[in-house]
Amino acid sequence: MCGRFGDPRVLAKYDTVFIDSITVAGRLCFQWCRGQPEAHSEKTGKPDVRGAYGLHGREMIGWLTHLQHTRGKNVWFVGILDEKLDDFNRKVFVPQIDGSKTGLELPGIVDQVITMASLPDELNRPQRAFVCQTLNPWGYPAKDRSGRLDLVEEPHLGRLMEKIRGPLIPAERRLTYSPPQLPPPPGPTATDTDSYPTN
Repeated sequence: MCGRFGDPRVLAKYDTVFIDSITVAGRLCFQWCRGQPEAHSEKTGKPDVRGAYGLHGREMIGWLTHLQHTRGKNVWFVGILDEKLDDFNRKVFVPQIDGSKTGLELPGIVDQVITMASLPDELNRPQRAFVCQTLNPWGYPAKDRSGRLDLVEEPHLGRLMEKIRGPLIPAERRLTYSPPQLPPPPGPTATDTDSYPTN
């Protein structure tokens, strides 16, 4: 590796690494996996797609976990977001990565999940914005382990990283919870009492 790419110490001068894109990295990984012995049947030697996808999931999660433990570096993964319909015909957004394992486990590995989306402003004009919190009205994938980001942030990565590293928002502003006001349960009606015999 050092002979091909040079001394890894040259990377020490960089604080932030962008991997653009995880979609392409997944494609390259899957191509490699299809050529491995695990992706072929032991008996017939024919390609085994399930074996290839299993190896692909393990390799991608191992790679992401390795990068997660890169000390002193910010590692950003850029990827495409697909809009799909779930089993109940609801709109969901998922990362565009071959196989399902990587897309499902990725949010648990990383500290932040940010979706850049086009949202309407006060005059209903589209504008770019970063959606940063899990509970958002649009259903975009998002997560803020830092506890410092608002629901929507301006689409400027430099200022976003400064805010993530900035002072923590006081707990009383972050950890508030008001239970929803539920309507009282309905009382018995005439039809309810008429339907049951009484002694």
